[in-house]
Amino acid sequence: MVSIISILYSINQSTLPGSDTYKGLNCRKHSALLTDFGGKGDGVTLNTKAFESAIKKLQTLANDGGAQLIVPPGKWLTGSFSLTSHFTLYIHKDAVILGSPNLSDYPLIAPLPSYGRGRDVEGPRFQSLIFGTNLTDVVVTGGNGTINGQGTTWWSNFKAGHLKNTRPYLIELLYSVNVQISNLVLVDSPSWNVHPVYCTNVIIEGLTIRAPVTSPNTDGINPDSCSNVRIVDNFIVSGDDCISVKSGWDQYGIKYNRPSQHIVIRRLTCISPDSAAIALGSEMSGGIQDIRVEDTVAINTQSAVRIKTGIGRGGFVKDIFVKGMNLNNMKYVFWMTGNYGSHPDPGFDPKAIPVIKGINYMDVVAVNVNQTANLAGIVGDVFSNICLSNVKVRLSQTPSKIQWNCTNIQGVSSNVTPQPCELLSGKGPSGCNFPAKALPIDGVKLQTCNVALPLLL
Repeated sequence: MVSIISILYSINQSTLPGSDTYKGLNCRKHSALLTDFGGKGDGVTLNTKAFESAIKKLQTLANDGGAQLIVPPGKWLTGSFSLTSHFTLYIHKDAVILGSPNLSDYPLIAPLPSYGRGRDVEGPRFQSLIFGTNLTDVVVTGGNGTINGQGTTWWSNFKAGHLKNTRPYLIELLYSVNVQISNLVLVDSPSWNVHPVYCTNVIIEGLTIRAPVTSPNTDGINPDSCSNVRIVDNFIVSGDDCISVKSGWDQYGIKYNRPSQHIVIRRLTCISPDSAAIALGSEMSGGIQDIRVEDTVAINTQSAVRIKTGIGRGGFVKDIFVKGMNLNNMKYVFWMTGNYGSHPDPGFDPKAIPVIKGINYMDVVAVNVNQTANLAGIVGDVFSNICLSNVKVRLSQTPSKIQWNCTNIQGVSSNVTPQPCELLSGKGPSGCNFPAKALPIDGVKLQTCNVALPLLL
């Protein structure tokens, strides 16, 4: 077997001849190939043990500059495996990680404490294809290498009600700090694609995520009770929300009490005919605050930035700032839902009323729109301090007769076409609020790291 330190370079070394480079939170002193541990990229051999053996060995180098595992060209069938700290999983541009379609290749793990049960059904859930918990400094990246979840079997079994546990995600990291997921192609996930949970300092960028628009719950990127998150330059075609910010479900999320906050979403391109480009909720019981959305392009998508909540959720959605949306072929531009159901169990508190306030949208251009806005708060719980400015909506040939459906909301507007509903008729500023000070995660600069190529030939 080739030595696990068969490729060595210093963190600050310039680009090596015959090498690829990538951007990473940290570069690694040591490097190895999956084939060093018996991996076979024939698309048939199960490589779960090869991944596990490699990562177990490489984790011993965490305190000596860390290590990276290179997945070379080929098709690498595998079940679920877990990452380690001070570690990079690098997927070569001609490599495809294939998720096993066999349920037995995914261990069962406990429900998330902020959810109280599996997302699909009660009880345990299948561990994600690429998993990690309580990690520090972990990178999953590549030269636009592919992770294919082979979700067709999962989708058909889910729709038929044959699954007794919640489907696995493609990438899920829990309780981790300093996380990067970047420059990958994610295809046909069994369910959600990227799910950081209870994480801090997260960078997700340069992803291409694809699933049939009819596939169930194939959300693209779902930060969940996470803080200080940068989600930039991603292209997503999905059967559900392209991005969904979450923070726990009803009484479980209220008890866990960990918000999603300080998140920037920039330069997203989304296609999702039946869902939102960006959803806030519906599981938002730990709270969602300080979300900054810039330069969103949505095409053939049900709605742009949608707030989803309801009685029993508790929590809050506040200080939301959206600037620069270019939308084409939309059912709704603005959508807020105060009657979203989907409770984990009957134990939710009907007195747990969410607080929705400080929602800002500015610089929006939309064409071929059916209905400009469907804004529904909750009786006795007005969604307040909504601001719309510099909005131009051009309707489809057969639009809805009611363009502004507004109930239990309050806000202001300026330079908005078509004319807003009376509940938004308060005179607003020439521009809605958008923070001038950048989030700390925006100041994180990635290093240029090397992947030496001779051993890949």
